[in-house]
Amino acid sequence: MHKNVAPDSLLVRDYVNGNELALEFLIKKHQQKIFSFIFSKVHDRDITEDIFQDTFIKVIRTLKKGNYNEEGKFLPWVMRIAHNLVIDHFRKSNRMPTFNNTDDFDIFSVLSDDKLNAESQLIKDQVLSDVRELINELPDEQREVLKMRIYMDMSFNEISECTGVSINTALGRMRYALINLRKIIEKNNIILVS
Repeated sequence: MHKNVAPDSLLVRDYVNGNELALEFLIKKHQQKIFSFIFSKVHDRDITEDIFQDTFIKVIRTLKKGNYNEEGKFLPWVMRIAHNLVIDHFRKSNRMPTFNNTDDFDIFSVLSDDKLNAESQLIKDQVLSDVRELINELPDEQREVLKMRIYMDMSFNEISECTGVSINTALGRMRYALINLRKIIEKNNIILVS
């Protein structure tokens, strides 16, 4: 860290106390990282700009209301806001998430077939809808990591930065999420293969 740049916690406090310049410093300090993160998910500069702006509108509103309490974790907090806005963007545009067909995600293997006919597409949509419902049954921390990894295709390094936990913790949460998801699938007798 440069000696002439105050820590985030100090800049946040200064901004809350009325120093508008402090927010400008915060944005400049982190804009490259946040912008790159958003762009890596949406692959469109204009949409990235919009989401970046919305992220800081939300940051400003939260700070002005005095609801910020993530002491010393400003960047992970902002990254979570950006991540949630990216999810909202995908939800609004009705774009389906991409699932990587790896050993970890073999339960989703049916979802990676690009040559589905119209009838199979309907089945695929229903399966995705069922999976979304099941994911909501997971504990919050596991659900968050699972969505970031599968829906957003985030690396565990990005997940670690975004959530403020270690990579090992993120990996552990993902492992438990998959174990629990398989149990929920078995319990609900949902068949994820055609």
